[in-house]
Amino acid sequence: MLKGASNSNNNDRLLEEIRQGERGSSWFRVSATAERVVVSVSPSMNTSFFLLTGFSGLEQQYPWLSIPFFSIYAMVVLGNCMVPHVIWTEPSLHQPMFYFLAMLALTDLCMNLSTMHTVLRILWGFIQEISLDSCIAQSYFIHGLSFMESSVLLATAFDCYIAICNHLSYSSILTNSRIIKIGLTILGRSFFFITLPIIHLKFFHYCHPHILSHSFCLHQDLLCLACSDIQFNSYCALILVICTLLLDAVLIFLSYILILKSVLAIASQDEQHKSFQTCISHICAVFVFYIPTISLTMVHHFGKHLFPIVHVLMGNIYILFPPLINRIIYSVKTKQIHSRILRLFSLKIY
Repeated sequence: MLKGASNSNNNDRLLEEIRQGERGSSWFRVSATAERVVVSVSPSMNTSFFLLTGFSGLEQQYPWLSIPFFSIYAMVVLGNCMVPHVIWTEPSLHQPMFYFLAMLALTDLCMNLSTMHTVLRILWGFIQEISLDSCIAQSYFIHGLSFMESSVLLATAFDCYIAICNHLSYSSILTNSRIIKIGLTILGRSFFFITLPIIHLKFFHYCHPHILSHSFCLHQDLLCLACSDIQFNSYCALILVICTLLLDAVLIFLSYILILKSVLAIASQDEQHKSFQTCISHICAVFVFYIPTISLTMVHHFGKHLFPIVHVLMGNIYILFPPLINRIIYSVKTKQIHSRILRLFSLKIY
């Protein structure tokens, strides 16, 4: 009885906080949705709707916030469509390095498409609730694409290593058939192993208030709301992170140690500079991916006392920052891509 009363009081307090955040704002109408989501929760019931979290306290500024967010999403979609198009239509770019770059662009594109509808729906004042099935599907694609990006960065590091340390055998090692096999392996590795823990989310009982900490669904967010035994999912998530993100980071680091050793052995400074320029874009992309990933993980594990807006902000940086910056890095630092994009725009203008 005491436990039930405590849960009821917590739900009432959360509902009152949401109502207070909604006052004075005609744009952000969430109280009815929050009430329906919170009140319908019971310990024995697996309710099918969750409430996504926007920028708490900034509800009146949502119309203005939606402008930069929409612009960023538009730039990401345009940039990540343009790079594969340029590589596909330009025969001189049909090389392993550019194939991996196209894989990275498509991964970033899919990552943004998987979250764009929920983030913009919140900022445009539409209903904030999301069904359990949609939430599970979104988390599946977000985590799978995150693992896929890490795998593509590892493949690109391998490409840099072969190009610098074994350049005489480069074309014979990275043939088109091998690149296709690498791509299929990346796809299977990224999505196959997460299928079971993600599907397992469907059978949990979610007795805590169904309020997510981001504008999209994440596996760890749903685990925090579950009252079922989550040990299997927790251990699976830990093993997957170790065997994918951590392992990939270690292998990328080792590959660049070997690359650095090989470059420093080159006598000519011009050749050293040229070799470093070959991989500088990839090094930047690695940092752009891993820094937001590690930061979001730290916030989830050690930042429970932080304001909710910090979680929302870090989540959006994690989703938007790598796809946006990657396109800028590769479009500017890779001369072949840069020149083809300029030529493409000049043809459209004239």
